[in-house]
This record gives sequence, structure tokens and C-alpha cells, in this order.
Amino acid sequence: LARYEQSTLEEKYQQQLQDIPDYLVGAEKLRLIKQRVNQDVFRSLVMANFNGKCALTGIDIPELLVASHIIPWAMNEKERLNPSNGICLSALYDKAFDKGIIAFDENNRTIFSSRLEKAITQEYYVKYFLPIKGKELAVPGKYNIDKAFLEWHRDCIFEKV
Repeated sequence: LARYEQSTLEEKYQQQLQDIPDYLVGAEKLRLIKQRVNQDVFRSLVMANFNGKCALTGIDIPELLVASHIIPWAMNEKERLNPSNGICLSALYDKAFDKGIIAFDENNRTIFSSRLEKAITQEYYVKYFLPIKGKELAVPGKYNIDKAFLEWHRDCIFEKV
């Protein structure tokens, strides 16, 4: 079944591959945007709290790290800058966390969504996810991760997005 689903998905992507029509051009547009204020303060606190390293992998290249909100910025104004609402994660694991593909249990260990578990035979699962399965997050410096925030994430984001 997994091979069938994979081949169907690949066929779908192949059908979408086409030449770019001549009438399409890359262009720019001016927009008025809403910008988050003091997010850099949150990032600095979270990065320092995890010694500038991904809490799962130890990657220490700042450009690859994200100060990931456990309860998203848009969901709780009061906790936006709270470093106990943050985990330093590399970009791949930040995205997986934000999209509810991974979460952390009450012991700060990585858990996988059923969707990710279905990919167990995929090369990317073996290379990038199996090494973090059940792995405990690094212990933060000053601000402990709030367990209630992790529970909220499991209840409201994990396997739902």
C-alpha cells in the first residue's frame, strides 16, 4: 500500500511538471505587512537557554536554528516572549514540530505522529527521524520548558495540522 501511495504521489507531481508559460514573469509587489516586534528578544533568550544548539541534534549553526514557539505566537499573546514557551530546534525539526508531525511527551522525549510512523520504510525516515525517535530534549539553562505548554501542543497541534 505504501508503495502504491508513493507511486501515485510521484505521478501527481510528474503531471504538474510543465514548462513555464511565456506570459508569466517574476515580478515584485509592494505590500503593507504586520511585523512581529521583539521576536528577536525571544530568539536570543531561547538560543542562550539552549547554549546556541538544537535541543535535539546539537547543531550549532545559528542560521539553521529556530527559536520555536511551543504555543504559537498567534495563539497566546501573553506567552509570546516567555522563554519557557520556546525550544531551540534546527529548521527541519522546527517545521515538523509546527506542523504537528512531531511532539514531545511529558518527559520531553520526541514522539511521532501516525503520519510520520507510516513513512518508516522511507529513506528520509531512517536518516532524519529515526535518530531522534524517543530522544529527550537537551536540558535548558535557566528557563525550563513549561510542561503545560508541551501538553497544549500535544492536544491542539500534534497530528491536527
